[in-house]
Formats: sequence, structure tokens, C-alpha cells
Amino acid sequence: MTTSLARLRLRLTLWYAGTFTLILLLLGGGLLLAIRHHISNRLDVSLRAATAAVATATGTLEVERAGGGVADAVEEMHIPDRVLYLFDAQGRPLTPPTADPWIAEAARQAARTGQLDLDRDGPGDRAERLHAQRFTSASGTTYVAAVIADRLELEDQYASLIGTFAAAAFAALLLVAAGGYVLVRQSTAPVERSMEQMRRFMADAAHELRTPVTVLRTRAEVALGQERDPARDAAALRAMEQEAGRVGTIVGDLLTLARADAGERPVAREALYLDDLAASAVEGVRALAERKGVALEVGAFEEAGIIGDPELVRRLLLIVLDNAIKYTPTGGRVHLDVTARDGQRSVIVSDTGIGIPEEQLSHVFERFYRGEPARREADGAGLGLAIARWITDLHGAAIEIAPADGQPARGTRVTLTFPAPA
Repeated sequence: MTTSLARLRLRLTLWYAGTFTLILLLLGGGLLLAIRHHISNRLDVSLRAATAAVATATGTLEVERAGGGVADAVEEMHIPDRVLYLFDAQGRPLTPPTADPWIAEAARQAARTGQLDLDRDGPGDRAERLHAQRFTSASGTTYVAAVIADRLELEDQYASLIGTFAAAAFAALLLVAAGGYVLVRQSTAPVERSMEQMRRFMADAAHELRTPVTVLRTRAEVALGQERDPARDAAALRAMEQEAGRVGTIVGDLLTLARADAGERPVAREALYLDDLAASAVEGVRALAERKGVALEVGAFEEAGIIGDPELVRRLLLIVLDNAIKYTPTGGRVHLDVTARDGQRSVIVSDTGIGIPEEQLSHVFERFYRGEPARREADGAGLGLAIARWITDLHGAAIEIAPADGQPARGTRVTLTFPAPA
């Protein structure tokens, strides 16, 4: 079971990390493409601004100087990381006086179409971006301004962004994986507890049922192997009836708890009186008390109205009274009080029985739990108080078990507290 849960946690963590990685890839890819597009647009804007600067310088200096002065004006311009060219309308270079054939061809195309943008792979894995723009000076002369930029500027910025994003994404993925594992452990903890409780429940149920079933089979085998004798057969049948009754009780309690876990047991909400149900429960166990020689006393008996399921509340009272009588030795007494004070309705059952050691009080509501000396003193499967806790929880009530008079060896006091009807 532990190995299966460990594998489940690992799978959930991997799915969690994988899903987050996919989201990061999709969002990061889109973001990086958007940034790349933005940087590329910014480069194009920069190239257009440079060609506009060349056109402005050409127009200004053309007025002041004639002929070659135009070339000098462009030569004087300097824009960092940009190579500037000026061509005439036929694509002949003016400044500088020479240009690579592909640049001159781009200028001629721009002279025909008005402008041109061109990407080119240069020597040494260089990537270049060219923008050529046709313009007319104040004198009416047509020129072409061309500007070239190294696209490595763009690629360097983009690579830097990718590196930064990848490092941040990796760190985020590690955090998500660690946080996901913690969350998975927390989310599967209730499952682990439930599986452990189920495993223990099934093991305990099998253990409790095995003894009476074994006794039944043994008595049946012994009876079948003997000659028929009415008295002996009657004794064997009575013993088998007793064990069958014990099996029936355990199975009934198991069915009750199974329905409680599944939420299949409908719960009535009726106005009823706790004192009436307590009186009925006392009469129901009086014969058991008399047979064992335990005095059953009723003290305070106040009218106590509550809202609840009469069948379940009566069963709750029977469980508490039955336990008190079962674990009280002959000559002892069981005392019951019903009170209605301070907005609460309470039933207090105290006995002079064997008591419950303090270290066992936190376990008494666990299914099949039977501590010492209770295991030696009386039969039982250890399901009664688990059912009692379920009933009190259904009614918004509380059940408290404590030593009688603060002395564990002198008995036990069980207090059932119900809220008053609204």
C-alpha cells in the first residue's frame, strides 16, 4: 500500500510538473515570439529613422553646397551600428563612392518601388538587415538612402531574453515540482489514512468474526461426531445459538458502520424528549443489570427536549448503559441522570466498574479497540463506542468519557450532551 501511494504521488507530481512545463512552453513561446516581433519592429523603425536622417541631411546641405557637397554631408553623419549609403535615381552610389552589388541592386529596386526591406546572410554567419528609401530633395532631385544594420544585434537581445527566461522557467519548474510534491503528499494523506483504517478495519473484523465462526464449526463437528443425546444436543445448540448471536451482533454493527461511512443511513429529525428515551433504555437493560447483580439507579430526571432520530438516540443510550453494566462487577451500581441546563440537554451515566486507564481514553472510540482490563472482563467486538461517536456526531452532540470522581479505578462517567432545540 505504501509503495502504491508512493508511485501515485510520483505520478501526480510528474503530471503536475509536466502540465506546468507545457503551460510555460506555450506561454513562453508566445511571449518570446511577441518580443522578437517587437524587437524586429524596433530595428525597422531605427532603420527608417536613419534613412530619414540621410534625406534630411541631403536636402539641407544641397541648398548650401552644390555637386559633391552632398556626399560630404552624408559622410559627416554617423549613426552607431549603422552603415549609411546614398544613391542616385539610377542606383549609382554617391556616398560612399562604392557599394556591394547587392546593395546597389537593392537601391535600384527601391528607386522603382519607393522602398525596400531586405534580409541577407553575410560572411561569417552574419545576418544583415537593409532598408532603402527613395526620396526627392528640395531641388527636385531623386535619391535613394540605404541603411544596413547587423541583425546580430537583434539575435543577441533575443538570445539574452531566451537565456533569462529559460533560467527563470527552470527555477520555477523546480519550485513547482517541490511544491507540487508537498501538495500531493498533503492531498493523499487522507487517502492514506483511509486506506490504513480500511485495512485495519478489515483485519480486525476478520479477527473478531473468526473466533465465533471457529467455535460454531468446532461445536457442530463435535456434536456430529457424538451419539445423539437430547440433553447434550440441546446444550450444544444453545452454545451455537449464543455464538451465532454474537456473529449476528458483530455483522449488524459492521453494517451500521459501513452505512454510516457511505452516508446511506437516513436520519430523522424529530422533536423528542431525552428523558423519555432514557427511561425506555433503562427498562431495556434492566434485565441485564439484574442478571449480573448490578444496581441500576436513576437520579435527576429533568424534561429535556431535543431534535433527533429517536431510534438512533435510543441506541446510543443503550450502548452507553450496556457498557456500564458489562464492565461493572457484581454488587456494583450504574447511575443515570438527565439534565436540561444552560441551553444543553445532558445524559450522565456513571458506574463503579473497572474504569478505563487514562492512556486508553484517546483510543476508546476506535473501531475494534478493546484495551485492558476490558478485554479480560467482558465479551465484545469494540464497535459500540465507534457507533456511539457516529450517532453523537450526526446530532451535533458530544460524548465525553472520563474517570468517575477523577479516579480511573473507581469507575467511568460518560456524558452525552445535546444542543437544545432552536
